[in-house]
Amino acid sequence: MGAIRFGTDGWRAIVADEFTMENVRVVAQAIACYTIEMGQQEQAILVGHDTRFLGRRFAEEVVRVFTANQIRTYLVNEAAPTPAVAFGVKHFAASGAVMITASHNPPEYNGMKYIPHYAGPATPTITKRLEEWIARIQQSGEVRTMSLAEATARKMLQVIVLRPHYEAHLRRLVNMEALRHSSLEVVVDAMHGAGLGYVSRLLTEAGVKNVGIRETPDAAFGGGLPEPNDKHLTLLKNEVISRGASLGLANDGDADRFGVVDRLGQYIPPNDVLVLLTYHLIKNRKLTGRIVRTVATTHLLDRMADEYGLELVETPVGFKYIGEHMLEGNVLIGGEESGGASILGHIPEKDGVLINLLLAEMCAVEEKGIDEILRDVYDLFGELFHTRLDIQLPEKDRWMNEMLTYPPANIGPFQVREVNRVDGIKLILDGGQWVLIRPSGTEPLIRIYCEATSATALEKLKDSIRDWFLEVNV
Repeated sequence: MGAIRFGTDGWRAIVADEFTMENVRVVAQAIACYTIEMGQQEQAILVGHDTRFLGRRFAEEVVRVFTANQIRTYLVNEAAPTPAVAFGVKHFAASGAVMITASHNPPEYNGMKYIPHYAGPATPTITKRLEEWIARIQQSGEVRTMSLAEATARKMLQVIVLRPHYEAHLRRLVNMEALRHSSLEVVVDAMHGAGLGYVSRLLTEAGVKNVGIRETPDAAFGGGLPEPNDKHLTLLKNEVISRGASLGLANDGDADRFGVVDRLGQYIPPNDVLVLLTYHLIKNRKLTGRIVRTVATTHLLDRMADEYGLELVETPVGFKYIGEHMLEGNVLIGGEESGGASILGHIPEKDGVLINLLLAEMCAVEEKGIDEILRDVYDLFGELFHTRLDIQLPEKDRWMNEMLTYPPANIGPFQVREVNRVDGIKLILDGGQWVLIRPSGTEPLIRIYCEATSATALEKLKDSIRDWFLEVNV
């Protein structure tokens, strides 16, 4: 049995390879031991799952372990979004939650997320402790289990309905009245994931004309990836265009990420969505607070923070770092370029359902399309151009260590003005350009994030990086 490691957002593996009932029980036992160690065993713990293969069965296996460890367990009655389960931690005053999901990974994967009592992603300190417990349990083989029938008889297991409570919370965060008075027509793409019916149902309640696509549970996700990016939202784009809809909204497999298509069928990158939301919250909601972004996220948020007189905080990659700042309070918006965000008044966990509803609200209030609002933002703050390059590099760790020790003075025609080592290495270049270099945690890849002040500068930057890596690999 190999070592089980928690990545940026939980443990994920291929079903029947590493993600087995036996390993799920080991991780559940580790979480039970951690819960007891923290003195939280008197509180209940939540268990949820998405629409993936054997999701319910894996969730029940977690329940069997928790209840055998004398920890009362609330099992969510149906497939549910990760943010809904995280909200449930607060709503039911639980010690935490386990979510069975592999998020946007391919269908053959499944995974486990541990959500502590504060209703956000587990910090590196917590996941390190869980890994220590896992290693100990793998060695001893001591895993306790109880049948579901016995757990129910002993009142250690309760099946709960979570959806109405989460939806009530969303109604408090979204301007439903603005939606009621709009003439929007929205296409909602659940991508066969756990968010099916959530966005479309609340839009319908507000009187917004909408149509749902891929709103049936499918463990194979229609043969694709439940990742709401430009590549995988072709169906949504075509539906928006054919219907003449105002916008298209999508969620990933566990609905913690968002995907957006404008009325022209154009994909709106998450960087631009974060900028739009910030603009809407400040201009139309009259809200203030800190803007928190990861090191890989657009600096257009920095320009907005300067203009509005707000504090800008940069974190390492991973929403758990944004969540830590949200727990401190006074965060207007926290977001990452990979499609995760949360706002003031919400849990410190990314929530694609909420973000989609807020985007519909923004269009209703502005009485404009997303493309028009984005142009307004560019007119006020300028436009930045961004991309990500993935470069194969077998000896990535050795190369990264050299890079961190001896960063370059130039990348092509661009001079390095500042070196940032918050996460990987970020090179701030002259003219307002920047490059972030990080190793992949799972593949022999180097991920390179680039942002430039013009499309021409971005192309020059990309060409310079490719030439640079050709030299590296000679």
